[in-house]
Amino acid sequence: MISPDHSITAENMRFAPYWWDAACPSASENGPLPPVADVVVVGSGYTGLRAALLLARAGRQVVVVDREDPGSGAARRNAGFLGRVLKKSFLGLRNSRGLEHATHVYRELDQAYQTLMVFIAEEEIDCFAARDGRFIGATSPAHYELLARELEAVNKHLGLPYAMVGRHEVRKELATDIYHGGATIPDLGSLHPGFYHQGLLERNAAAGVMIRGQTDVTGIVRQNGPYRFLVTTTAGNLAARDVIVATNGYTTARLGWWSRRVIPFQGYMAATEELAPELVRKIIPHRRVVIDTDTNIDFFRPAPDSNRILLGGATAGGMQSADEIALKLHAIMALALPDLRQVKLSHVWTGFCAGTFDLMPHAGGRDGLWHAMGYNFAGVTMGSYLGHKIAQQILGDPEGRTVFSQDPFPTMPFYRGKPWFMPAAMKYFDWKDGKTARTPLDRLKAH
Repeated sequence: MISPDHSITAENMRFAPYWWDAACPSASENGPLPPVADVVVVGSGYTGLRAALLLARAGRQVVVVDREDPGSGAARRNAGFLGRVLKKSFLGLRNSRGLEHATHVYRELDQAYQTLMVFIAEEEIDCFAARDGRFIGATSPAHYELLARELEAVNKHLGLPYAMVGRHEVRKELATDIYHGGATIPDLGSLHPGFYHQGLLERNAAAGVMIRGQTDVTGIVRQNGPYRFLVTTTAGNLAARDVIVATNGYTTARLGWWSRRVIPFQGYMAATEELAPELVRKIIPHRRVVIDTDTNIDFFRPAPDSNRILLGGATAGGMQSADEIALKLHAIMALALPDLRQVKLSHVWTGFCAGTFDLMPHAGGRDGLWHAMGYNFAGVTMGSYLGHKIAQQILGDPEGRTVFSQDPFPTMPFYRGKPWFMPAAMKYFDWKDGKTARTPLDRLKAH
């Protein structure tokens, strides 16, 4: 156990997400589950709630169940980034699958982002959704050139905007000298994930969706009759015509087929104590989300509802205690943002994301059994989008077609949902990025 270091943490530091200060998860209504439902949704995150909302408004009887209180998982723990994000680059997809496929994928990524912003506006969800842009810091000259080629290709084939930022101009975007230039993408955005999820819960409740937390699914069994599935849970059993599995990084071994296809890993975040407004403006002048070009990214953003800086990094680092996480993240912050060396952390937290073996999100299903998961750091946008798409597929709407349903959902021989290899894999990525970049920040990541 690491002793608390109050030189870097506030005395009342919370080992809980900053978002919970204003939007803390709460227990759902109690009561028995109905014996039958048109659709049972497993998981009450963005995917499950977006699917449930469309289905309920189309007249389906929908029950959403979650192992924890709704919102306790990644939906109210993530960084709140909005954009067209994929671990596979446009150029990488073009080289492996062809230009048409790469263009199709990235066009859908943009559609996912744009439709999310429209949805939030139409539903009048007050969640600080804004298009303040993104700055991507290059951790080496080689990374800068790769970034420039990638964004140039995306602009050429899809017309999406960007601007390269030379090393001498970085301080116009972030108060640091650690990056070798970078790029701005002016139309990307961010939100308050707690308020967004709370808005989804409220609209689902108004649409008649039954939402039950503290209800663990122990089995999904196919059966005869119009209600094709028996869903067994710790709160009772119910039959359903369709079932959606939307558990992403919280998929348990009881959900065998899906648990063998997603790779859960821990992400880490922190929030600074309240800062002077002029210091926040100095650190991130345009209030953009900031990420770097490494595989295992570090990221920074201003809090949307206070004068704090939020940050994250060291993904899958194996840390468990609040003090251990605080030490690592404060070191990253102090090295990248020297003006914050003496600033303390008020919150640190962790949560589970999910990757896939092909680094692609997946959505699909057949004969009434559906899934959407594996977002690879893009859960807000892609979870919302693919939840909606799965609901459209259940309703027989041709608009439910998506490129993310086309490819098989791969697994690996002998994998059973416990990613013992993740710490070693992330260490390899850190070593690879550090070898290319050789910056102090990358050396810190590698240790």
